[in-house]
Amino acid sequence: MGKLVVTTFVTLDGVYQAPGGPQEDTRDGFDQGGWSVPYGDEDFGRFVNGVFSRVGAFLLGRRTYDIFASYWPKMTDPADPVAGKLNALPKYVASAGLTDPEWAGTTVIRGDLAKEVTALKERTDGELQLHGSGALARSLFALDLVDTLHLLTFPVVLGAGRRLFPEGSMPSAFRHTGGEITAAGVSIQTYDFSGRPEYGSYELPENA
Repeated sequence: MGKLVVTTFVTLDGVYQAPGGPQEDTRDGFDQGGWSVPYGDEDFGRFVNGVFSRVGAFLLGRRTYDIFASYWPKMTDPADPVAGKLNALPKYVASAGLTDPEWAGTTVIRGDLAKEVTALKERTDGELQLHGSGALARSLFALDLVDTLHLLTFPVVLGAGRRLFPEGSMPSAFRHTGGEITAAGVSIQTYDFSGRPEYGSYELPENA
């Protein structure tokens, strides 16, 4: 059985919207797209290539799928560590509106998300990876289906944009399993889901 691994780029104030370009996602009038690009150094590239080396299949939201499908099929070098995997491996898209995907190897999933994704994990050899796809990621976190989170935090504050964990997100706890800081200042941290948060108090006992 594979595990579901989410890789997400966020700002210091938690925004995940449009990291890769100005026109990537302009919902709600967002005009600061492309904020991750200045930080894409060798350390960043090495980490991303390592993630893609472990993938068995991809799970994507509709918006991220459309962005990927407009670009990656044009990258035809099978030795490219990202394009080679995206073009060759199965891609599953959670969408109610996508009916006839043109990107080879794409399957649309509908209906009960928990049931569908659990089945995908059971039949995936290696990691079932979700990249970007913030709305879908939030749904999967709420269903306790995410096994591992790679959270890449970029040293920038935008003050606007869609956030990965907005108010009302499912309370969740994670166990830190590794991390690094790139030369450009991106914090790359890996967490495994560990259940619900535990709570305590720093107040001294009454009889202390």
